Amino acid sequence: MKIAFVGKGGSGKTTLASLFARHAADAGSRVMALDADINQHFATALGMDPETAERHPRLAEYMSDLKTLLRGSNPRIPNNDLMLKTTPPGPGSTLLTLEDDNPVFEAAFSRIGDIRFAATGGFDTEDLGIACYHSKVGAVEMILNHLIDRTDEFVVVDMVAGAEAFASGMFTRFDHTFLVCEPTLRSVGVYEQYAAYAADYDVNIAVIGNKIDEDDDIEFLKRHVGDDLAAVVGRSRYVKAAERGVVGPISELEPDNRQAIDRLHRCATTATKNWTKFSRQAHEFHARAAKSWGNDRTGSDLTQQIVSDYILGPHLLPEV
Repeated sequence: MKIAFVGKGGSGKTTLASLFARHAADAGSRVMALDADINQHFATALGMDPETAERHPRLAEYMSDLKTLLRGSNPRIPNNDLMLKTTPPGPGSTLLTLEDDNPVFEAAFSRIGDIRFAATGGFDTEDLGIACYHSKVGAVEMILNHLIDRTDEFVVVDMVAGAEAFASGMFTRFDHTFLVCEPTLRSVGVYEQYAAYAADYDVNIAVIGNKIDEDDDIEFLKRHVGDDLAAVVGRSRYVKAAERGVVGPISELEPDNRQAIDRLHRCATTATKNWTKFSRQAHEFHARAAKSWGNDRTGSDLTQQIVSDYILGPHLLPEV
């Protein structure tokens, strides 16, 4: 399952994403964690030493290698210059799995316990005034477009804050979108904005109430998000310790809070994947990107890269 964690800046989405990823790994699932936020804190939330996290490779540095890997022998993408972050796979493309062994994964990923982790890289000084952060998260979008995951596996992505995710079609790349929401008007405002944008794209949104102190907080969220409220997480000494650099075993998370995370885990594992919708939306957003700027930039009709009956899914993987 491909899982996104979104929410207002400061709502605790990175913390909740790390708790979900660690809980799923502890339960025996294969887990890949991807940091696609402009503020890169996912690694340390998962338990990586801050100095190691600072030196960690960045996916954005391997964009050219990633394009070469993914286009494979696809005749519709003869060179890297014709591959956008939205380019969907087709016959000859290289397809990925969570345990894939390839040069890009070997260079850009590491292990944090049982979790396979990679980061896009933050917004650097040299980017100021000349670069858009969404160009960096393009590597994540390309990986998601070519990744075949199963229902008992999890790709957990810590996304940019607020509605910034809608600057590209990446918001459609997930089986579940967990929106972390504090019991405040500003936070539920982000939920309302996100839900409105996502309404036309069949995005599966569930709300996690965070920083809950009392029953009134829960009632406030229920009034604003209704049945989308899937779980609530209270104030946590465990989380406070983790934010101070002491990341204990996930089993030490307070029982009520761990039950909340387990509720999200069960919600994700009991759903079914819709590969047809996933592929259709990949084709749709690639066509948009091609027509709005890609064709002009490359001098080619990039919509010809779309193979409409090529549906991603486990049926494309070799039998073992």
